[in-house]
Amino acid sequence: MEKLSNPQKTIEILQKYKFVFQKRYGQNFLIDPRVLEKIMNAAEIGPEDCVLEIGPGIGTMTQYLAERAARVVAVEIDGELIPILQETLADYKNVVLIQNDILKVDIKELAREYGNGRPLKVVANLPYYITTPIVMGLLEGGAPVANITVMVQKEVADRMQAGPGTKDYGALSLAVQYYAKPYIAANVPPNCFIPRPNVGSAVIRLTRHETPPVQAEDPALMFKLIRASFNQRRKTLVNSLNNSPELSCTKEEAAAALEHLGLPPAVRGEALTLEEFAGIANYLAAHGAGKEGDR
Repeated sequence: MEKLSNPQKTIEILQKYKFVFQKRYGQNFLIDPRVLEKIMNAAEIGPEDCVLEIGPGIGTMTQYLAERAARVVAVEIDGELIPILQETLADYKNVVLIQNDILKVDIKELAREYGNGRPLKVVANLPYYITTPIVMGLLEGGAPVANITVMVQKEVADRMQAGPGTKDYGALSLAVQYYAKPYIAANVPPNCFIPRPNVGSAVIRLTRHETPPVQAEDPALMFKLIRASFNQRRKTLVNSLNNSPELSCTKEEAAAALEHLGLPPAVRGEALTLEEFAGIANYLAAHGAGKEGDR
C-alpha cells in the first residue's frame, strides 16, 4: 500500500470509510513524512525493539514503525478506526492491534507478552487533553520502558524540559525530569496535520533514567513539596508549605530546612532545583516533619 504520509492517500482512506473526526479523542493525523522521519530518528527504533504505539489513528506512523521494529503493539481507543487499521496495516505482520483506552491497559503485562525481555519503546501522537496522565502513567507505573517519544502541544514540551527560574518551570518539569531526561527533537507546525490543530506541536523524547538523578528518601513527600510550592507559586516556599493541605509543616520547620541547605528564607519554589527539593524532603523526613498528621 502507498504510504499514508502522502496527504492524498490519507484523504482517500478517510473518504472511503466516511470517517468523522472525534473531538473527544483529540484526533489530528500526521501527514508530513519529514516529521515522521524525525520521530523515527528520535525514538532510535532498532530491529530487536518492541514498540508500544498509543493512538495509531489510521496507521500512518505505524507503517514507519513496523518497517524498523521487531514488533509494534498499537493501542487505539476509537473503534471506528479498527477496520481502517486492519486495511492499512494488512501488509505488516509484526503489528498487534488492540482496541482499548491506554489508561486502562496493563502495560507491564503487555511488555511481558510482547517485549521478549526487552524494555518497550513508546511512540505516540498524543491527544493534547490527556498528555500528562499518559506520560506520567508510563513513567510512574513501573512498566519496563526505555524511552518515550511523543508528539505533544509545544507548550507542554517546553514545560517538560524547563529549568528553574523560567516561566515554563513547574511541577510537570520536575516530575518528568525525576524519571527521565527530556529532549525536544522537533517543532511541528499545525499544517503537518489533518485537521489542523489550533496550536503548535513538538516531538519530545524522554529517556528513562536507570536510577533517579537525586536521592529522595521519600519521593512521595518530595512531590507533595513540589505540588505545594507550585500551587501557590508567587508565595515564598515557607508559606506555600505551611498552607498546603497535603503537608503538615510549620513555617519554622520549613525555614529550618532552607537554612540547613543554605537557601534564602524568602526563596520561592520556582527557583529551586530538583536536587534542592529532594534535600528539603530529606531534611523534613529526618526531623519528623512534613507528613500529614505529624503536627
